[in-house]
Amino acid sequence: MKKWKINKPDKQIIAKIAESCGVSSLTAAALVSKGYLSPESVVQSLNDDSLSDPFLIKDMQSAVDTIIKSMENDELICIYGDYDCDGIMATVILFTYLLENGANVMYYIPERAEGYGLNKEAVKKIHDDGAKLIVTVDNGISAISEAEYIYELGMKLVVTDHHQQGEQLPKAEAVVDPHRHDCYSPFKYACGAVIALKLVTALNGGDYTIPLEQFGDLAAIATVADIVSLTGENRFIVNYGLELVNNTDRPALMALKEVSGLANKKVDSVSISFGLAPRINASGRYGSPKTAVELFLCEDYEKSLEIAQELDRRNSVRKDVENKIVTEIYEMIDNDPALVRERVIFICGKGWHHGIIGIVASKILEKFGKPCFIASEENGEIRGSARSFGSFSIFEALTYAKDTLEKFGGHIGAGGFTIKTGMENDFRRLINEYALQNHRIMPVYEIVADVPVSPEELTIENVQALDILEPFGEGNEKPLFFIENAVVINMFPLSNGLHTKLKIKFGNTFADALIFRRNMNELPVKKGDCCDIIANLSINEYNEQISISIIVEDIRPHGLMQNKYFSALNVFEAFTRGEELPEKYYSAMYPSRDVTADIYKHIPDEGIISDILYIRLNDEKLNYCRFCVATESMRQLGLVTVSSADSVIRRVKNAPHTDINSAPILISIRDKLKDSNK
Repeated sequence: MKKWKINKPDKQIIAKIAESCGVSSLTAAALVSKGYLSPESVVQSLNDDSLSDPFLIKDMQSAVDTIIKSMENDELICIYGDYDCDGIMATVILFTYLLENGANVMYYIPERAEGYGLNKEAVKKIHDDGAKLIVTVDNGISAISEAEYIYELGMKLVVTDHHQQGEQLPKAEAVVDPHRHDCYSPFKYACGAVIALKLVTALNGGDYTIPLEQFGDLAAIATVADIVSLTGENRFIVNYGLELVNNTDRPALMALKEVSGLANKKVDSVSISFGLAPRINASGRYGSPKTAVELFLCEDYEKSLEIAQELDRRNSVRKDVENKIVTEIYEMIDNDPALVRERVIFICGKGWHHGIIGIVASKILEKFGKPCFIASEENGEIRGSARSFGSFSIFEALTYAKDTLEKFGGHIGAGGFTIKTGMENDFRRLINEYALQNHRIMPVYEIVADVPVSPEELTIENVQALDILEPFGEGNEKPLFFIENAVVINMFPLSNGLHTKLKIKFGNTFADALIFRRNMNELPVKKGDCCDIIANLSINEYNEQISISIIVEDIRPHGLMQNKYFSALNVFEAFTRGEELPEKYYSAMYPSRDVTADIYKHIPDEGIISDILYIRLNDEKLNYCRFCVATESMRQLGLVTVSSADSVIRRVKNAPHTDINSAPILISIRDKLKDSNK
């Protein structure tokens, strides 16, 4: 179950913004919910039509001077990129500009097997190829020893990056990164490709006109793909770039749109996230990232289509491998549920593809609602990726555990790391220690509804007016709306049960609500129930008919008391971690034999999602912690299985008769009760 947060924006501010800015009340409410509390802030947000002077970024002038001097001396310049979409786009932008302006230039992108960022073997190869200057894009800020090595070999270095600075800066002619502690540039959230675009603009004298026209599409794709905040200058970049993408004559984009099924459709930020970017990223995940660079440097459509088809094939392989890794992780959790009861999830496997585990980390985070570190051991090396949310900083957690790491990098929401041999358990202990010390109450993964919506507000005009808020993405998420106390009139399976359509009555309004990737048996509501819904709203056009489309983000029975649920879950997990609890908790969480038997009796033969079972028991005396203890005791004794993949609890056929009181978790609670009575 996900935790819900329902924002209730101030109605007076909504009215003021709707009147002053000429937007609908629903749009104004969404803006207020996102923190825009004055007409001026709304205008500034929606009408951001420029980029700041690139020379405001610390060391930009030094970077320009160094590159121009190398060009004048006809020295070989190497653009050193990264293997993800952002790094690939940044490489293409800077390489293309320098090549077209007469530079002696090459590029190098490390394979994923080499790891992220500069490495000494690559530096030596670049030196042997005759390069005199290395310019990094989307990496370099943490390459301290590698930078020293570059100078030992007689080369020079310019760093352009957008990741967080560590304790020191690398040796370089220039370090261009808005996150430098001494950089006071106005916008901090640009991706690597936008920093490359700003460098190109600085090389062009500071005029954005030509660089934007030539590279705005690539910068927009990278901005969306790298999940940086779609506010401020990034909003301008993406709006500008989407126009170019939708009217492109770039062979690479024409080919990518074709293989992604977007050839005759309007491309938006969602299309980039789920259509274009995964195929670009597949280049480095399965095969060489150079393939994607070659695609974007190619000027022939037929050749571009051939390369794009190869990237599409790699993306299909990526999906298969991703599903295989996730399945293995679920099996590991089924065997050891403690893996996901820690404050922070750390799971290490063997032979998992390093290009996939970042995606897997995001999936496990979303599934279990906790910061997630996924690593894989191969040839004696343990490398991983991490994802987080809220105030939990991946970079700070990795810094806390740095004594166990060969190297690491990242920012608050994501990062990469390599663990020293034999120190996996120390790493696990330290990141959880960091979590305990800095987040006694861990941030909760929430679904946030921006606005409660009334039946009267569900009009086509109101929903169409939301388009002014686009493009949507990180920092400017598509608004979600809270539909309270709707009645489920009917339920229908779609796509052979893969999806579900609900007929709901909301006040006097009847509407369809679509729930993707959940069949009817996976829903906590049934026909006739009153329910609450968090959904996004859009317009559906079919056979020249226009209607409102309600896409359900989450659904639950009306009036569910979630605070009690999550408090009880936290107590249960804290107990399984061995944390001390107030004495009164132990008796409240101990289930009687009759309670456990009743839970067991209500498990249907086909199994049931455990949370749905708890809801349908509808027993006010059964708190959720006691329910969890009861199901865990049955699991420990082999009476039931609980699948981490779908959270389904199933009775084990022909399970041996056993004394429920012999379950280890019940013994542990009884020991605590004895101690408290001494």
